[in-house]
Amino acid sequence: MLVQKLLSIAQVSGQAVLYILLALSVISIGIILERYIYFWRRRIDAAAVGRKVVDYLRQGDVEGARAYLETLPGVEVEVIREALGWYPDGYEAVEQVISGGIKERRQGYESGLLFLGTLGNNAPFVGLFGTVLGIVTAFRELAGAAGNSAGMNNVMTGIAEALVATAVGILVALPAVIAYNSLTKKCQDLEEHVQSIGNLILAQMKSHKDGYHVRHGGAKAAARAEA
Repeated sequence: MLVQKLLSIAQVSGQAVLYILLALSVISIGIILERYIYFWRRRIDAAAVGRKVVDYLRQGDVEGARAYLETLPGVEVEVIREALGWYPDGYEAVEQVISGGIKERRQGYESGLLFLGTLGNNAPFVGLFGTVLGIVTAFRELAGAAGNSAGMNNVMTGIAEALVATAVGILVALPAVIAYNSLTKKCQDLEEHVQSIGNLILAQMKSHKDGYHVRHGGAKAAARAEA
């Protein structure tokens, strides 16, 4: 009785797997497009930005550096601009804000990667599951064909259709895996940009006696440095 019920479920579930894979494919394509647009709109020339910010800092114009960063997009810019707000508090404060700023924004720029990674790893298995269910149904029909040539043709057709599920699973997985690897690299590049710009700022701060050289709002810090 239980086997009969499972066979009945298998007959329906084989096609359901295909619909699930197609739905997952649509979702993954949507995530991929959204993520590439997200990074494209926030792209910056990190090396040029770092040099420009350091030029402002060498002149003691921290507010000018922050105003310059206000004109730029990018997660890197947000982190560095926030860190510069702590510039008068010294080297360690800026370093901690940079590190914390990356962690606070990680969920935003890594959004969707977990889904793509999971889909890329498991879509072939979902397709294989659909193939197994289809073959089970085909063999059930084979048992009832009893040498009937027309029935045998239906069985062969059923097996061929069942194998489509595996092909669809692989087809769904490939773009997800490629996009996952590409977007992971973009996230790593973003973090490296923050670190490279941050290192330039920290090096500039260390080049001064106590890390303070502020033209606007840093009079007290400068007085402590001279003392």
